[in-house]
Amino acid sequence: MASRVIPVEPFDLVIFGGTGDLARRKIWPALFRRFVAGQIEGDVRLIGAARGGMDSAAFKEFVNKAILKHGGEESGRTDDLSSFLEMLHYVTLDARGDAGWVELAVLMRPDRIRAFYFSVAPSLFGDLAKRLHAHGMADDTSRIVVEKPFGRDLETSRDLNRVLALHFDECQIFRIDHYLGKETVQNLMAIRFGNVLFEPLWNSQYVDHIQITVAESVGVGGRGDYYDKSGAMRDMVQNHMMQLLCLIAMEPPAKFDPDAVRDEKLKVIRALDPVRGADVVRGQYEAQGERPDYRTQVEDPESTTESFVALKALISNWRWAGTPFYLRTGKRLRDRASEIAVVFKDAPHSIFGADAGRHRNILTIRLQPNEGIELGVTIKEPGPGGMRLIDVPLDMTFSEALGPEDADFPDAYERLIMDVIRGNQTLFMRGDEVEAAWAWTDPIIADWAESAAPPLPYVSGSSGPDEALMLMHRDGRRWREIKP
Repeated sequence: MASRVIPVEPFDLVIFGGTGDLARRKIWPALFRRFVAGQIEGDVRLIGAARGGMDSAAFKEFVNKAILKHGGEESGRTDDLSSFLEMLHYVTLDARGDAGWVELAVLMRPDRIRAFYFSVAPSLFGDLAKRLHAHGMADDTSRIVVEKPFGRDLETSRDLNRVLALHFDECQIFRIDHYLGKETVQNLMAIRFGNVLFEPLWNSQYVDHIQITVAESVGVGGRGDYYDKSGAMRDMVQNHMMQLLCLIAMEPPAKFDPDAVRDEKLKVIRALDPVRGADVVRGQYEAQGERPDYRTQVEDPESTTESFVALKALISNWRWAGTPFYLRTGKRLRDRASEIAVVFKDAPHSIFGADAGRHRNILTIRLQPNEGIELGVTIKEPGPGGMRLIDVPLDMTFSEALGPEDADFPDAYERLIMDVIRGNQTLFMRGDEVEAAWAWTDPIIADWAESAAPPLPYVSGSSGPDEALMLMHRDGRRWREIKP
């Protein structure tokens, strides 16, 4: 089964921060892979813009090295790489001054889709937006892409939205969250709304609880300075995990339309109950062997920033009233694994007796690694000797179900950048959605600040603080094992 690739229209794309880490690791390799796939064709200009003085040859060599290191198997296609590098241009530019803007304007063409990727600090978003208009590069069809963080609280997110709204309409602003570009996340919508099997059961009458886990085995590494100012709540829960929760809990939209989908996600966020202090646990990893603790990695022996959060969320609406959503994320945990587990209730009556044990259906959506979907069902254990029940998975690991060729689906950034060129905002967050997420998250962070209690320590390589286990144990439930 071969996937279909539909080329996008010719475009000019400017990457502000074009020599930065995100551009090197993700953006340029993503564009190259879409070029190799045949989705980028024709007269396209890919323009890097940054403060550093660099000529065209040096910039192309920078991109060449980035692709060779991060471009995957396609990076070995030397002819394609040479052709891709011919599309590149570079401008030395000052975001807060006048240098380079005239040169950039000369490269932009009036008959092309124009997109501007703000791969820079949020403090520069307003300056870039203002100068794009001042130099005649932005029109009604232009699009801008902005990376998180979208503020660090409700107030700053509102300020950021106001600044962008001075220069661009909401339909032109693409707030990128790479989690929404993952193949499995989009398959979540297909499973829910494309199969009559699940939708009648997708409510509090049949679902006992839902677990969302995003676990990382690594520490903060080179992101220590940024991470210590954010923490797990701002870095993961407010955006990535909130989006996963919304996609699981949202009502079916009237149609698969950007605003229809985002309207339903917004309703979920606004229906979330405030989180009680007893229903949230935060932690900070300790040293293990040669691996340093969190405070050593961020070079602050007094840091009270959390590297782990677990919480219980409740949604006050007809579909989910009384069904808890348990969210868990952290660094230096047992393994790298991201999954959503929909745990259905037990059968109301078992005809097999106590010896058959307790069994329930679990739908698991694996986001990483080994993306796929698994449904746990109960069957009879093979062999004589009575009715003994066991749980077995109906497994759709993409690489096994679709074959290795089709399992090598586009990276999240590949898909999302192409959606920007198409003007499709379905997988991007809207301004009011971002603000609503902060309105729910801010009180949790404020309670931590007011209490001044430090995060609970947990052993590197564990599942987090013991208190996180108790968060579920007191409800008569257990976290699923963290495993790939």
